[in-house]
Amino acid sequence: MNLRQKIILLAVTPLIVALCAIALAVQHQAALLTQQQRNSVETAYLTSKEAELRHYVTLATRSIKVIYDSGRQDTAALNEAKRILSELDYGDDGYFFVYDMHGVNLVHPRQPDLIGRNLWELRDNQNNPTIQRLIARAQSGGGLERYLWVKPSTNKVVPKLGYVISLPRWGWVLGTGIYLDDVDDVVNKIDAQISRNIQNTMLWISGIAITSVLALALFGLALNFSEHRVADAKLKVLAQRVVHSQEDERARLSRDLHDGISQLLVSIKLQVESGIAKLAGPAAQANSARLSFDRAATQLNDVLGEVRRISHDLRPALLDDLGLGAALEHLTREFTEHALSEVDLAITGNTDNLSEVRKTVLFRIAQEALTNIKRHAAASSVHLTLSGDAATVRLIISDNGRGFNMALIADNPKRGIGLRNMVERAEAVGGTLQLTSSADGTQLIATLPNG
Repeated sequence: MNLRQKIILLAVTPLIVALCAIALAVQHQAALLTQQQRNSVETAYLTSKEAELRHYVTLATRSIKVIYDSGRQDTAALNEAKRILSELDYGDDGYFFVYDMHGVNLVHPRQPDLIGRNLWELRDNQNNPTIQRLIARAQSGGGLERYLWVKPSTNKVVPKLGYVISLPRWGWVLGTGIYLDDVDDVVNKIDAQISRNIQNTMLWISGIAITSVLALALFGLALNFSEHRVADAKLKVLAQRVVHSQEDERARLSRDLHDGISQLLVSIKLQVESGIAKLAGPAAQANSARLSFDRAATQLNDVLGEVRRISHDLRPALLDDLGLGAALEHLTREFTEHALSEVDLAITGNTDNLSEVRKTVLFRIAQEALTNIKRHAAASSVHLTLSGDAATVRLIISDNGRGFNMALIADNPKRGIGLRNMVERAEAVGGTLQLTSSADGTQLIATLPNG
């Protein structure tokens, strides 16, 4: 997994987790709300139906009030009361029923086959004595009773909520009821509506999640594309700097070889040829030939010194053999000889644990800094301090030269290549480079991890 994928994953994962948590919380709260609302609706609906049943029973008693209050108990009066109650109904499943105190059915307009039958021992599929419970409720003062009964419109046994009272003069139990599956249908419709609302909410959350993830992914791709362009531009600039640095180094080596070694070798060649010619002449020219050979030997020593200098610039052997401190001492001696400026070198602390790569980086930074001081600073005094501890190694180079305008150098891509190379060298090995410059001088601080 590359860095881009890791960044996108790191950005998307918390968003998805948060949205999933929100969805779960919404679903949980919606379930609680659904149950609470179902209970509230069911309670309110049943309360209204209970009041409605009481009103129905009151209406039924008033419809036979004249007969009942007359005190008549003859067959004609009782049959008239039965007829009136049989004709009182409300809807397909709303009717009144009458039993005597022994369980004999006297009125049942929806199931006339039950009339005249003794249902005292009738029990439902849960072995509950239905008629006995209704009669007991009426004898205790009347009220509500739940039981199972056949619903006329569907011919199915469903829960029923009945309301019964007693008519003690006649020894009757009068009642009516509602079938609770109608209540369940109402509550189920409410549940279905709430479920649709929850589903719509979840769809909205899913849509927002998908849109957010897509937007984040597109933003990441756009950012990645932009970063790629910036990185490509930086790589091109860096490649150009590398090429320029290589060309500058090649040009310097070419000048050193042409202006130094090449001319010395030509001079040595001429001296040797002159000595050979003189040796072939009279004996009196032998001393002159010896002088020519002596000058050639001296110039050969100069060539060897020049070769050692160029080799040291490319890669000092002291850095590999004796370490960074010895290489810096040699570098400061050479600077003093050629720049005619005083150089003060101080080495303190632990710098031996520094890796070979970081030693090379610090040496190149010191080499580049002293070269810049020699070419541009016109300094009379230079101070180098190399210090180290368990965590870091620090190289401080300061001079009392004329300084330079750092902003001007930074804005000009053709200038300050050496400074940029020093910064990039330090950053490449996990270090930092700080540079300050004014009319009083310049200070460079390179800090690298010690290891």
